[in-house]
Amino acid sequence: MEQIKEFLPFLVPLIIIQFILLGYTIRHILTHENYRRGSRVLWLAVVIIGMQFWGAILYFALGKEES
Repeated sequence: MEQIKEFLPFLVPLIIIQFILLGYTIRHILTHENYRRGSRVLWLAVVIIGMQFWGAILYFALGKEES
């Protein structure tokens, strides 16, 4: 338990950033119709299942249509 307390100042901001990025990505997927690769359902699954930053990063790198 002591080890977790040592890392809390580092973990709390990361967790907050992760949820902000997840929320922004899901909102972006739901409000846009066109994707470079895949479909809305595919990207929602990738983002939600790959929640540790990687799903959102993959979406913005590979799936987001340039507007």
